[in-house]
Amino acid sequence: MARKMLINGELEKSNQEESHYDFDLFVIGAGSGGVRASRFSAQFGAKVGICELPFHPISSEVIGGVGGTCVIRGCVPKKILVYGASFGPELELFLFEALLYSKPILFSQTLKFISCEIYNFWVRLDARNYGWELNEKIDFNWKKLLQKKTEEIIRLNGIYKRLLSNAGVKLYEGEGKVVGPNEVEVTQLDGTKICYSAKHILIATGGRAQRAAIPGQELAITSDEALSLDELPKRAVILGGGYIAIEFASIWRGMGCTVDLFFRKELPLRGFDDEMRAVVARNLEGRGINLHPRTSLTELVKTEEGIKVVTDHGEEIMADVVLFATGRVPNTKRLNLEAVDVELDKTGAIKVDEYSRTNIPSIWAIGDVTNRMNLTPVALMEGTLFAKTVFGGQPCKPDYSNIPCAIFCIPPLSVVGLSEEQAIEQAKGDVLVFTSTFNPMKNTVSGRQEKTIMKLVVDAETDKVLGASMCGPDAAEIMQVSVVFVQYFMNS
Repeated sequence: MARKMLINGELEKSNQEESHYDFDLFVIGAGSGGVRASRFSAQFGAKVGICELPFHPISSEVIGGVGGTCVIRGCVPKKILVYGASFGPELELFLFEALLYSKPILFSQTLKFISCEIYNFWVRLDARNYGWELNEKIDFNWKKLLQKKTEEIIRLNGIYKRLLSNAGVKLYEGEGKVVGPNEVEVTQLDGTKICYSAKHILIATGGRAQRAAIPGQELAITSDEALSLDELPKRAVILGGGYIAIEFASIWRGMGCTVDLFFRKELPLRGFDDEMRAVVARNLEGRGINLHPRTSLTELVKTEEGIKVVTDHGEEIMADVVLFATGRVPNTKRLNLEAVDVELDKTGAIKVDEYSRTNIPSIWAIGDVTNRMNLTPVALMEGTLFAKTVFGGQPCKPDYSNIPCAIFCIPPLSVVGLSEEQAIEQAKGDVLVFTSTFNPMKNTVSGRQEKTIMKLVVDAETDKVLGASMCGPDAAEIMQVSVVFVQYFMNS
């Protein structure tokens, strides 16, 4: 006679009862979190299927791609553009220094000599692959950089597919939706629909950029389109004060565009350390970006000269492109979650418990679709811990404390742990703040007034590092050392 056991209060099912499922796990969404959860679950012995929308650099409700936002239309292509934009000011600096230390007889002859020397130097650093040429003058080829960016995301898209295949995960291209607590329907590229059953369903569909609800909003673009523009704009207007707005302002300005940045607060990057926010704002202005604090947009109008941008102060500015960097929303609209009563919050995000489980025991969710902490490394962590919890016999809760992040403006900002304001609010005793501010050596010749600042926030009684931040060249890499100290001290 077969025996059944109670596990966590639930009656254990026999192998015969479980065998009617097509999969142990079916994942909707093959971004960073979904791919990680699929692969790790398969390594634990689970039979896994995953579906993802067809690939395209610009997403929509029916377009996506294996790799998700980070790989296709987020971190990776954005950082390629940031790297490309960084060459412009650097080339100008090197040209300035070369002219300063040269003794020209004829300027044109000297420029040709300098051009050869600097050109050879920057070729070794792959400046040409980022669209820059230095002949008689500094030229930038936007289409060349765009091509390189597209080639890279196509390469990574292929790598992610191979990772799934090598792990034994079955990939379906098409749109997935939930039709039952243990059933997913996939609409394939030819329109046919196939249903698959699974003991567990994991939703990892991420999020999508949203537009500001103002007249003429259809004339604006989001970060998706900004990464794939056919032509580089000469005049750009950006609405938003978050990291996407700051990064694209730096990108376009570094490529020679006129940039006007509008945001609602006195300083950009709400929620970050106030002192670092002020530093970023000064750096943006120092590089020629026009800041418009406490200002929003009320209307966009198409004209023969471009897009007329109207502000809530009555100002009018002409632009070739208007970018809305006004937040992102979870991708839950087309998942049919209401049919199985999966609970959502007011933003449309899926509600989950501390183990990433929804109110329906067989359905789970990770990543941006849950709107917890919308960062790629966090989605990877949640995917890993999901696999361990469900298939590895190791129940694990994600830890969202002391997660580092970087804003890839030029120069970048990187932080980990508490800001000064958060530390003062949360600490039980006194807080010590240590800062170091200096002018990078290369700025002394160019005259650029752009200082690097480093900051540590420390518990006065225990000497534990509560938080660290840096704004300056290579901040994201340098901050890795501080991450180790903050996480060690906070966990000790």
